[in-house]
Amino acid sequence: MTQRTIFVTTALPYANGTFHIGHIMEYIQADTWVRFQRMQGHRVDFVGADDAHGAPIMIAAEKAGKTPEQFVADIAAGRKQYLDGFYISHDNWHSTHSPENTVLAQSIYKDLKAAGLIETRTIEQFFDPEKGMFLPDRYIKGECPKCHAKDQYGDNCEVCGSVYAPTDLIDPYSSLSGAKPVLKESEHFFFQLSDPRCVEFLQEWTQNGLHVQPEVANKVKEWFTVRTNPDGSTSEGLGDWDISRDAPYFGIEIPDAPGKYFYVWLDAPVGYLASLKNLLERRQENYDAYMANPNLEQYHFIGKDIVTFHTLFWPAMLKFSGRKTPNQICVHGFLTVNNGEKMSKSRGTGLDPLKYLKLDMNPEWLRYYLAAKLNGRNEDIDFNAEDFMARVNSDLVGKYVNIASRAVGFITKRFDSRLGLSSGEGHTLLEAMRERADEIKDAYERRDTSRAVREIMQLADRVNEFVDANKPWELAKDSAQGERLQDVCTTCIEAFRILTIYLKPVLPQLAAQVEGFLQVKQPFTFNDVHTPLGAGHHIAGFKHLIQRVEDKQLDALFEAPASAAAPTPAPAAQKDSKSKKAEPVIDPNAPGGEPLADTITIDDFAKIDLRIAKIVACNSVEGSTKLLQLTLDAGEKNDAGEPKLRNVFSGISSMYQPEQLVGKLTVLVANLAPRKMKFGISEGMVLAASHADEKTHPGIYVLEPFPGAQPGMRIH
Repeated sequence: MTQRTIFVTTALPYANGTFHIGHIMEYIQADTWVRFQRMQGHRVDFVGADDAHGAPIMIAAEKAGKTPEQFVADIAAGRKQYLDGFYISHDNWHSTHSPENTVLAQSIYKDLKAAGLIETRTIEQFFDPEKGMFLPDRYIKGECPKCHAKDQYGDNCEVCGSVYAPTDLIDPYSSLSGAKPVLKESEHFFFQLSDPRCVEFLQEWTQNGLHVQPEVANKVKEWFTVRTNPDGSTSEGLGDWDISRDAPYFGIEIPDAPGKYFYVWLDAPVGYLASLKNLLERRQENYDAYMANPNLEQYHFIGKDIVTFHTLFWPAMLKFSGRKTPNQICVHGFLTVNNGEKMSKSRGTGLDPLKYLKLDMNPEWLRYYLAAKLNGRNEDIDFNAEDFMARVNSDLVGKYVNIASRAVGFITKRFDSRLGLSSGEGHTLLEAMRERADEIKDAYERRDTSRAVREIMQLADRVNEFVDANKPWELAKDSAQGERLQDVCTTCIEAFRILTIYLKPVLPQLAAQVEGFLQVKQPFTFNDVHTPLGAGHHIAGFKHLIQRVEDKQLDALFEAPASAAAPTPAPAAQKDSKSKKAEPVIDPNAPGGEPLADTITIDDFAKIDLRIAKIVACNSVEGSTKLLQLTLDAGEKNDAGEPKLRNVFSGISSMYQPEQLVGKLTVLVANLAPRKMKFGISEGMVLAASHADEKTHPGIYVLEPFPGAQPGMRIH
């Protein structure tokens, strides 16, 4: 086999926070593919970096009382524990705030300019007179010009979904200072993607079936045609790309343009090349010679939220600056949790990767589970706690590791830890397993790890059927069956070795343990599938390789932080959960059919935090006939000053259709402890009225405040 030279990257995380589970999923997917290629003897250079520039970094650093340089350095210092913790094998982790990135970004810009694809234009944009800076769209807020919702961003409304220009906002203000922004002219630099050369190249590059998945190609195709935007306006084909920002800005200066900086998305993907250059120079290899290799393959693993930048801007930047374009952009979907619920750390619905590690949960459980779900297509996948436990315990423990544990004791005790020969049906089984190598390799190559895992577990099933049919524990009782016992157990150990080779890209640490247990001279490669250990091979003592997942570990993983302000539903909203509401005492003469509760003091009442909340979204809950899922705006903000919404499940579907509630105000009990339900974490209870005697007085009625009340107001 000819050795391939492969350059692989993962998307650059923005250096304003820790890794989330979406990052880890992507890194595991890329790492699995990289390990597979290395097992075939190919050279792979696998790099990552922090995306360190832009106004949000500058603003966050200012809030933290740090320089931008120190701020991103502190973020970078926390990366290693995640990468090492999940066995991610990057060869280099760098930063876009580096000398290499400055040189490369400026060089690419100069080459694009020489190609006649950079032009300057004078534009008008909002300027914050108090901060003395032009405002990115996300730092401008105001009233939506369509639905008149307050505090909406400068580019789109989160309530009605409208897309608009910042200048369309009613009563705009700066979210940084609160000042009213003013329109100010500035000269900006544009990369002319509308140039016929760019359009022709990108149409061919994205639609030829080689560089992106079919579903991605279909999405990108929309950008080449006239399309209708959510606000009813139309966009005609590729537009030119504004690649400059004005000082003050944390980024790379544009050559010969004082006070002008590259927009972060110009220099961010250049960071892939910068990280590679840094790696090669530390190895004393020539970067230019490496990139000039006509057989070099270049692959980028990214999420679907940044497809536009990687399938349009990035290839065009490379092509028209005279550089190699990527072989493939490998796009994955989003990761949701427990049947599609959006992740939130504060609500306990997030899968926090660092918390996972600190709970001493095996990182290879997660690697295996994600591999079993990812199929190489741009599709969302869901982390379901019950499915996670079932797959790990059934597949890894019950099927795979169990094969070795069922045979190794007989080998060590009866045959001095030495293997024999596999014959008859054992030999046939092993040959059948080896014959699946090409199909499993093809699945890995296509990043269809779900198919690879499925194939491997089918083989594990066949091995366990072989064990059950030959019953080594019964053979061990008959001294005349010694040779047959060694044959059967040797087949099991050899089959276990083959399965380990197939699983090694997904389970590198476990595979290393098996390599030690089997006392092989070199780490497993895929070619080793066809080379048995042989009769007389000595194995070491067997140690337990992997533990089972337990309910208490998953409970701890998804337990909301104790400091979270987000509460869970009271019993009336939890009839689908395991806890049941006590039956009310029905008194037909009492108001509402129910006696008044015991008297409380004003101090008791003050403990209940009732807030006005706006229902911004409402959906039916699949699998429940009683619950509706409400998304509530209670006037809360996150650390970035953006709206923080709550998720609440309420048993009111018998009275309301979801569309009836959207946009309504209601009353939220805002300080109940978070609670995990079958359908996700619920973060409060909306108040509703009902009669104690539901049979004769059916119905439940959500409270609705008078007009004038605003989300976040407290009820006294």
